[in-house]
Amino acid sequence: MRVLVLTVVHDPEDARIRHRQIVALREAGHEVTLAAPFGDTGREVPSDLAVIDIPRSHGRHRLTAMRTARRLLKRHGRDYDIVLMHDPELVLASIGLRIPGLVWDVHEDTAAALRMKQWLPKVGRPAGAALIRAIERHAERRMPLLLAEESYAGRFRKEHTIVRNSVAIPDDVDARVDDRVIYLGRLTAARGGLDLVELGRRLAPDIKVHLVGPADADCAAAIEAAQADGAVTWHGFVPNDEALTMLPGALAGLSLLHEQPNYAHSRPTKIVEYMAHGVPVISTPNPASAELIMRHRCGTIVPFGDVGAAEAAVRALQADPAERRRMAEAGRAAVIAHYSWDADADLFVHSLEKLAHATAR
Repeated sequence: MRVLVLTVVHDPEDARIRHRQIVALREAGHEVTLAAPFGDTGREVPSDLAVIDIPRSHGRHRLTAMRTARRLLKRHGRDYDIVLMHDPELVLASIGLRIPGLVWDVHEDTAAALRMKQWLPKVGRPAGAALIRAIERHAERRMPLLLAEESYAGRFRKEHTIVRNSVAIPDDVDARVDDRVIYLGRLTAARGGLDLVELGRRLAPDIKVHLVGPADADCAAAIEAAQADGAVTWHGFVPNDEALTMLPGALAGLSLLHEQPNYAHSRPTKIVEYMAHGVPVISTPNPASAELIMRHRCGTIVPFGDVGAAEAAVRALQADPAERRRMAEAGRAAVIAHYSWDADADLFVHSLEKLAHATAR
């Protein structure tokens, strides 16, 4: 197949897009082009992958990206067997275009996420959420969908293929356990960015908090100040494949999400990545996260916003190496048994191959 992977919202280094789906397609022998906002995100253009640099859609600045995407789809969409789209904006951009290979990969509850966006006035958030639901209904009538979470199925009327946010499992995670905890992912206040800063201040100097990911404006200054004080080590953006090598040996992996509708039913991929790399999890009690951790007994649940409880959980792991090792082994075994990308990669590739065959007839 010739596949165009298209996003105007996600980082070109998004783990699901760049490091799982595209890798799986290329390993299966398919030709892939990635159209993504390399320039607007400051990401280096890879030399081993065909790319198209397009504007980024963010905040209130979305029309330029949508118009560029529409021009790309109109001129070249039919050159590809599959056009794999990752954003609701792209569903809008494709309206009226006759492109048989369109597929939408749904890996966020955008309507719920809109209720958290500071750039959108509160009075406009219900209307924005209603628009997203309308886009979802429209997309379901026009094109096949892939869903990243079982919980997303309730938003749609038909059954759709679920390609989970599972993870690649490293062969070897043996590493000396050291006095650090780690967080992977974008840093925002709602994702616990300020709680992580306070945790770093409480644990310093005997336990280091490492933050790996870009920070939004609502917590960047606090993180920079904490780094200057030696309370945290902030690595900034690190490509996913490199970031994962930093996990083995950490006392724990952190996920201190706040209580928000957008987080209630989505399982953070970072938690499964921690587990795969033999790192116990410390998480707030979002239902999907808590269910995973309690079922596999691979970490500790702490109350929302309770930095003291998070500190106590970290120190307990430091004080009890045997329990830390038990949690680490339980988490890794669970991922090997239930959350490996290997099986989902096959499902993903075969689903697109089947769709391409059907539209080619």
